[in-house]
Amino acid sequence: MAAALSVLAWPSRGHRSPPRGPGLAAEVVRPVDGDTLVARAGGRTFYVRLLGIDTPETHRPGTPVECGGPEASNAMDALAPAGARIRLESDPTQDRMDRYGRLLAYVWLADGRLLETAQLESGWATTYVYAGRPVSLFPRLAAAARQARVTHRGVWSACGGDFHSASG
Repeated sequence: MAAALSVLAWPSRGHRSPPRGPGLAAEVVRPVDGDTLVARAGGRTFYVRLLGIDTPETHRPGTPVECGGPEASNAMDALAPAGARIRLESDPTQDRMDRYGRLLAYVWLADGRLLETAQLESGWATTYVYAGRPVSLFPRLAAAARQARVTHRGVWSACGGDFHSASG
């Protein structure tokens, strides 16, 4: 996904510009769940798995919908609805793609917020470390998760902090 390293120019047809900075300018096609979305850039459509967070499941085959899963998906839809302009940024400490073929990236919103942080602050996500390698922004993500926990937001209130319990 070499194209993920370059910044694409957006047409100026009255649409809000993507956030500035390094990475790949993209548009949300649709949110999938609380930590995955479908994006389009450079004429290609691909799945994007947000780096450094995990949310309760809603679509994993063989897994029941987990407590907080629908709320995490709704939060994703509110933060990154179809048509939203985003910027995708890879992390040099992480793989570019996961085993399911999804692009692994930080997602920056048009207002400059990091989508991962917003999900954590809502309490519908928790930090995630894959293969013992924390993401570069882990301290920032952990601080957001800690704040949600101490203020009992999201899963911390609705599910007793258990991010992977079956929905009741």
